[in-house]
Amino acid sequence: MYCRGIRGATTVEQNDREEILAATRELLELIITRNALKTEDIASAIFSLTADLDAEFPAVAARGLGWTDTALMCTREIPVPDSLGKCIRVLIHVNTTRSANEIQHVYIKGAVNLRPTFSVDA
Repeated sequence: MYCRGIRGATTVEQNDREEILAATRELLELIITRNALKTEDIASAIFSLTADLDAEFPAVAARGLGWTDTALMCTREIPVPDSLGKCIRVLIHVNTTRSANEIQHVYIKGAVNLRPTFSVDA
């Protein structure tokens, strides 16, 4: 068994609580499905938001998916000039027997430009 990282990112149109939660939920559900994860596989998750998003913690969406015993943290992205705005990123640490090349990272909406090879039609 290994601890592997799964990355993902999405964007929202507005700094709105419900939009942040819906986008985060969509991203997490895609990661769960594409990697056949069970809640007990998830060791922890780190969420980051760009400076233009502060209406809600994305970890609230994870709690809503049943991640009640999972260590979750939210943080702010480094404000690099001209970087993608209104972006939610996640790094999920999972316990798995899968190799690193079997892990499926998920980038959707405006975040597909960050990692085009990991983009998903959502």
